[in-house]
Amino acid sequence: MALGISVYPGLENSAAENLSLIRRAARLGIKRLFTSLHIPETEKNGFAEELRGLLAEAKAAGMDVIADAAPETPALLGLTNLDPEALASLGIRTLRLDDGFSPEEIAALTKERGAMRYQLNASTLDEAFLARLLRGEPELSRLDALHNFYPRENTGLSLRALLEKTRRLRGLGISVGAFVATRDGRKRAPIGSGLPTLELHRGLSVDLAARHLAALGLDDIFIGDALPTEGELASLASTQLHCVTLRAAAETESPSLRALFAEPFTARPDEARDAVRAAEGRARAKKIGCPLLPENTAARPFGAVTLDNEKYLRYAGELQIVKRPLPEDPRVNVVAHIRPEERFLIPCIRPGGAFRLLLDE
Repeated sequence: MALGISVYPGLENSAAENLSLIRRAARLGIKRLFTSLHIPETEKNGFAEELRGLLAEAKAAGMDVIADAAPETPALLGLTNLDPEALASLGIRTLRLDDGFSPEEIAALTKERGAMRYQLNASTLDEAFLARLLRGEPELSRLDALHNFYPRENTGLSLRALLEKTRRLRGLGISVGAFVATRDGRKRAPIGSGLPTLELHRGLSVDLAARHLAALGLDDIFIGDALPTEGELASLASTQLHCVTLRAAAETESPSLRALFAEPFTARPDEARDAVRAAEGRARAKKIGCPLLPENTAARPFGAVTLDNEKYLRYAGELQIVKRPLPEDPRVNVVAHIRPEERFLIPCIRPGGAFRLLLDE
């Protein structure tokens, strides 16, 4: 489970810009790097030399380099065939096998000697392909999967498609990643419309799109575009995987609220109809001495964050996120509201799952 960036030698970034991107990402703790070895627009003169420099930098930074390969890749690198050992010697640790590789070939590769890992294209897999792959008895521990990104507007995956394909792969124990697009940085040529996996993420901030993928349970999240900003890299690096992180505006001046929200919560396994209930709310409020006097006992719209006050007796300290409008209750304080643009993340909180509340500064 990791976070990643993308570099594309032979396209619009200079070699110096790509090297700087790798160094900045590594300083933030970003551990994976995606590159493609078969982009049609790639400038082929000097490509292999530039790639070797980038791979050496990534290797020095301890990054797991994923190379998207196709049958034409060896010619681009000056190799006679797609030799995993030769690619590993360059610093490539994971080979993404895109168009042109049969399920039988992929299964066979996973059983060869060597340290190379292999990656499936999560977006294009269907049941027939998976059935043939499994008949080949692949070494599943050497496989993961990564969804496509989509340069052209209106071609990104639907949420339904991403969830269905991800669920199938995760059921086999295969981890799955996806891409978000830059909004404020340099979008990759030649289209320049961003490189997200989900169409609904095109135009969203890296922060919100990455938190959505994390909320959906993706194991790896990459920025797909050529040159994200420093702020976008920092947003990606701060993404907490397998947790639904929501930004909220406080409705109280109580300083103890930030202490209450300092650590993630766990949604109770017995899912309520009307609200997400935090399993730790009462115990944590008691531990930090959170004041539980009645305050702002207003109506509770969708997205309200509430804390039961002392009038609710043994429920005092119960923390909830409201899923459907509820009337005011003198026993319930409204302490915050989830930002309107982030309320679509609330249904991503699953029974027993982690969620976190970040208060606006």
